[in-house]
Formats: sequence, structure tokens, C-alpha cells
Amino acid sequence: MTDDRGGDGDSAGADDADGGESDTRFGPDADRVALLRAVADDVRGDSSESQQLAAILYRVSDLYDESEETTPEEIYRNVRFIMQVNERGGLGR
Repeated sequence: MTDDRGGDGDSAGADDADGGESDTRFGPDADRVALLRAVADDVRGDSSESQQLAAILYRVSDLYDESEETTPEEIYRNVRFIMQVNERGGLGR
């Protein structure tokens, strides 16, 4: 649904796509960290899929944790690696 400004409410930081101004969407937010980590704890189970999803949610929560230094790109690379390892059947140690 669009608002009177012609947007859909999800365009925050859209001007940052070209690497211009700093992206403020990922500033410290303790409530968001707690929510993401609570959801991660809820979905974690015995299956490898649920454990992977929980790990991804924890990584995403790091974006909003002021004690962590990470970027969306680092998280993307980490998640991609997790998926590639899963696709190969594990670390093969």
C-alpha cells in the first residue's frame, strides 16, 4: 500500500544503493537485536535447516548490535558460505 508521499514505506535508505551517504537502516537497535535472537532461539531445532536459519538470524541481528562490527555484505558472504557447505554435505572434516 502506498502513502500520500508516493512511497510504499520501505524505501528508507534507497538513495544509498550507489554507495553514497552512509546507510542508517542498520544503526544500533537493542530491541531489534533481542527480537531477532528470540526468533532464532524459537526456530532452532534438531534439523540442520532450523539450525542454519537460527544462525542466519543471529548474523542478521549483529547488524543492529552496537558491540558488533559487520556489514550486510559480510553477512551475505557468510550466509552464502553456509549454504554452499550445506549443499556439499558438510565441512567434510
